[in-house]
Amino acid sequence: MTQTINKTLTFEEFVKWKPENELYELHNGVIVEVPQPIGKHENVVGFLIEKILVEYVRLKLPYFIASKVLVKPDGEQSAYLPDVLVLDKRNLKNEPFYEGESTVSQSESIPLVVEVVSTNWGDDYAVKFEQYEDIGIPEYLIVDYLGLGGKKFIGSPKQPTITVCQFIDGEYKTILYRGDDVVQLKSFPELKLTANQIFQSAQVNT
Repeated sequence: MTQTINKTLTFEEFVKWKPENELYELHNGVIVEVPQPIGKHENVVGFLIEKILVEYVRLKLPYFIASKVLVKPDGEQSAYLPDVLVLDKRNLKNEPFYEGESTVSQSESIPLVVEVVSTNWGDDYAVKFEQYEDIGIPEYLIVDYLGLGGKKFIGSPKQPTITVCQFIDGEYKTILYRGDDVVQLKSFPELKLTANQIFQSAQVNT
């Protein structure tokens, strides 16, 4: 479970305060410690990183996957650490917080962001959905391999669901994928993974 620290900061104060080698986010000025994820969560993250990396290398795109770069909505005292953050190297020179604070805030830098749902699912479906939409991130993938999200987000009965949010006409349009549905990504249209392939990656033992 996410632990909230009782201290309110601006973004600038947060990046100066943030300890090395410890993971924190800033939610509207409130420092939130990111808990150590469970193994199945990391299996899904690792699977997605592998598949996405192979695809952008194949396509010779100037991308890389950042491990500890924060995403900051413009004008907000917030900063998030996505589970998978794909960055476009070409725009990083325009990012005012990248060099010093390892933070990006422009949609042109972020072709795809992924959150793998855990017990604090409300952050992914509501808070981060709204904030990533405000930034204008072209594509946001919510991977709910345990079917934890609220019924208004994944339907009833609840089941493992992948939500693809695509930024169209100033807002996110969402498509839900389950079972053997092939997940369609605008950022990587030739990457053909079924929802079940992604869900089953949680069970891989390493």
